[in-house]
Amino acid sequence: MVAPVARKRQFGVSTHLYHNLRLSRDHLVEIAAHGFETIEVFATRTHFDYHNPAAIADLQQWLAESGLELHGIHAPIGESYIAGRWGPPLSIASIDADARAHAMAEAECALHIARRIPVKVLVAHLGLPRTPQAAAAENGRDAGRRSIEALQRLAAPLGVRVAVEVIPNELSRVGSLVHFIEEDLDLDELGAPEVGICLDFGHAHMDGDLLDAIETVSGHLITTHVHDNRGRADDHLVPFEGTIDWPAALTAVQKIGYEGTLLFEIGAHGPARETLKQARKARERMEKLLRD
Repeated sequence: MVAPVARKRQFGVSTHLYHNLRLSRDHLVEIAAHGFETIEVFATRTHFDYHNPAAIADLQQWLAESGLELHGIHAPIGESYIAGRWGPPLSIASIDADARAHAMAEAECALHIARRIPVKVLVAHLGLPRTPQAAAAENGRDAGRRSIEALQRLAAPLGVRVAVEVIPNELSRVGSLVHFIEEDLDLDELGAPEVGICLDFGHAHMDGDLLDAIETVSGHLITTHVHDNRGRADDHLVPFEGTIDWPAALTAVQKIGYEGTLLFEIGAHGPARETLKQARKARERMEKLLRD
């Protein structure tokens, strides 16, 4: 009897790389040309207008032409992103009913991409990152719970799982997210597929012990954001350009049995094509480490 062939691990790129620009066919062709198999679309309307059915139809065509899969959708976190500046934030954990309802409407609209294009995950932030300007009212735990439960009920019939992302705020640290999933959510009501975690390697590294974070999320890890930094700022560097110990991190990933997509959420530090060249080299190093 012939043993089944193991499925090769997929590597992807978030369109965060082109966030300052309107997403185009050329961007997807460029990602595919550098050897990546899948993408996550960063749903900000100035980058990709998920309200527009024609834009979604175009995306479907570009995916077919480039040979890429749509791994995930990043739920909207801001009204706009222009010239490196965010517009008004969107928080599905806001305790302000109107603000939360607006953020949820935007997230639901982005999720509707999956009505036309198969998608595995919707990545969502619980609240806003911790900054001096961030208001506590935007990071309400109960508001976040109600939002995530509502999103998963909408996502499940579309074959999509909701993944709450590790981000720098008290709701979204690794231990807090595990508690949130295991204790706060009504999983019996939600049923399968249940909510999971998006481990953002860069955010976890800034928050402390990345290796401990990988182990902590092991039972709930369903997707990743892979990027590097020097432990102080959220630089979104290509792996091996910051201070993350990638050999140790990838060993930890193997130890917990995660075989899912490693999705690069990198920034364009210079021309995107040059960033992708570095990302391809980083992928090759990571694949070698995963084999050894």
